[in-house]
Amino acid sequence: MRADLLEILAQRHSIRAYTNDRIERATLERICSAARRAPSGANLQPGKFHVLTGTALQALIDRLLMAQDTGEPISSEYSYFPERMSRALKDRQRRAGYALYEALGIERRDVQGRRAQFARNYAFFGAPVGVVVTIERAMGKGCFMDLGMAIMTFLLSAEDEGLGTSGIGALANYGPIVHEHLNLPEDELVVCGIAVGFPDKGAKVNQFRTERCSLAEFTTFRGFEDI
Repeated sequence: MRADLLEILAQRHSIRAYTNDRIERATLERICSAARRAPSGANLQPGKFHVLTGTALQALIDRLLMAQDTGEPISSEYSYFPERMSRALKDRQRRAGYALYEALGIERRDVQGRRAQFARNYAFFGAPVGVVVTIERAMGKGCFMDLGMAIMTFLLSAEDEGLGTSGIGALANYGPIVHEHLNLPEDELVVCGIAVGFPDKGAKVNQFRTERCSLAEFTTFRGFEDI
């Protein structure tokens, strides 16, 4: 692995505040083309990236915020998290959430503050570009894995271009609304969103980092004692 890739992996993190600086279409085309280079089983290359900016992005944001403000029911078409989350995973989720709100100065009991921050998911955190990621409904679970590799390649390519990103799984909460608003083909399912833009380096929320498991927690090595 080249050192510069290691550096990109180390510095990449979710950006939740952006400048208004415009991103050239050619830059986004390079990022999307790089994402398509990700491996996929039988070279099916599942998934699509719908890239929005300007009035097209704002119209989607307005529709999503209206859905939340008026209490339209959440209707995700796939399960993002485990139906029964273990205590260890729940604890990891809570620690990440508490650390984020602490970075923002939002108290644990400040329900309104937490809701307002969560609503920023539906505004793509103020990024100038929003991407809606979809996958063909007929694809199997393994194809979601392949799409995940394409998304990660997208994020790393954006980082290499000097941009920041944040995946937005919450977009799937209103998948049918996004689907209808963008007039997507019937066979496409909304998976997530991606915010893309130049990071606001002065924003406290962008200094926030989530912890990572130690190597021993998620890795086993076998047979190396024989070498």
